[in-house]
Amino acid sequence: MNKIIIAAHKEYAFPHDDIYLPLQVGAAGKEDILNLDTIYLKDGKSYGETIMRDDIDDNISSKNPGYCELTGLYWAWKNLPDADVIGLVHYRRYFSMKSASLRKRNGFFQSILSEGELDELLLRCDIIVPKKRIYGIETLYSHYAHTLDAHQLDVARKVVAKLYPSYLPALRTVYNQRWGYMWNMMIMRRKDIEDYCTWLFDILFTTERYFRKKGYLKGLNNFEGRLFGRISEILFNVWLFERRKQGARIREVKVIHAEPEDWPRKAKSFLEAKFAGKKYG
Repeated sequence: MNKIIIAAHKEYAFPHDDIYLPLQVGAAGKEDILNLDTIYLKDGKSYGETIMRDDIDDNISSKNPGYCELTGLYWAWKNLPDADVIGLVHYRRYFSMKSASLRKRNGFFQSILSEGELDELLLRCDIIVPKKRIYGIETLYSHYAHTLDAHQLDVARKVVAKLYPSYLPALRTVYNQRWGYMWNMMIMRRKDIEDYCTWLFDILFTTERYFRKKGYLKGLNNFEGRLFGRISEILFNVWLFERRKQGARIREVKVIHAEPEDWPRKAKSFLEAKFAGKKYG
């Protein structure tokens, strides 16, 4: 069985393909999310199908403010034992093998990666990732330092050195490379999910304990507090570097967006952070 989790935090329209499982991330203490495609009105009230929540069974849903979509990845890892392949996408970002023109002609959900396409890809690769994001004038580390707080990556490095010292050469390489696979989007076979999640959450939980002990997290606002989700984007590239060395076949697949990206705003923020010292916020 293949299962791709769709991380969502608000009501949205979701694909009906059985391969996809919409999951309300950070659901702890919150109302259910409805699939907008199923909503109907009755007596002036909205009704519809609710989506799965990440606060049932073995979960870290309450950590969502800091871990972002990773609470969904953790839930899938722990609670989908029958899934041979597990993936993670976002409610507005999906993998796709289709061309842009075909997407416009046939509609968005007809263009996202289908189960048949996934099966075909997995005959030739082991891990599916988004097309790499090129930073050009920045390394992954310098970009993080200019836009957020490099201390977070420094602590993560110390934790990796303590728990998984064999990964330090890969970490140094990734920190200094000028591209990365972002968004925490991936599709992998069960054995790789087991390996990656065990490794990742061991590092993140240890990093979180360190920051809590030092009182670092108390001074962060909601935006700044998403640090563990951001650190994991870099760590994912570290883990992939090692898996590639071990012979894993990694395939880049393009990502399509349900909502347009504001590239002028992103470019402006990128340059202001690099040259004017203006942090993201």
